[in-house]
Amino acid sequence: MTQRLEIHPINPQPRLVGRAADCLRQAGLIVYPTDSCYAFGCALDDRQSVREITRLRQTGKNHNFTLICRDLAEISSYARIENWIYRLLRAHTPGPYTFILPATRDVPRRVQNPKRKTIGIRIPAHPVPAAILAALGEPIMSSTLILPGSELPMNDLDEIWERLDGEVDLIIDSGGCGVEPSTVVDLTGDSPVIVRRGKGSVRAFE
Repeated sequence: MTQRLEIHPINPQPRLVGRAADCLRQAGLIVYPTDSCYAFGCALDDRQSVREITRLRQTGKNHNFTLICRDLAEISSYARIENWIYRLLRAHTPGPYTFILPATRDVPRRVQNPKRKTIGIRIPAHPVPAAILAALGEPIMSSTLILPGSELPMNDLDEIWERLDGEVDLIIDSGGCGVEPSTVVDLTGDSPVIVRRGKGSVRAFE
């Protein structure tokens, strides 16, 4: 049965944040807000929820997942970062950006890009995921909440409930947070490459 928690978007209630973190620890699949749009989320080692996200989005086995982290120190455990990349990340996180980086051995192969061995990394500037990450103590595996037949992420919580009641374990209602996905920047080469223009300025990456 799907739970629905109304968590304040500016001042997340610790008790409710704790329930969301517990859901993830118990291999639960959640829907949560970010600074760009709503997303699916699960624990890094939760194979079943990763498969459920792939099924719900109908994306296939090669879908690129994103790792939501607390800070730059946590990113360095899951991605290889050169000095110039570190400076770029420090200047643009937290924020509405997803950075593609070479994955370390701590990232399960099933969520890496199978050919390039990369992973998307993100630190959203939103109090709710920040609070959940702090309570959980580890990253969240994530994918934008776009369902088959839609070109944009879902943003209406009543519609999200109607579509996903019984399909996920928890839906976090923090009000509308937009329908523009994050800007995706590939940092695996000698210079940044913009893969997708979304929310956030791209001037520093051009």
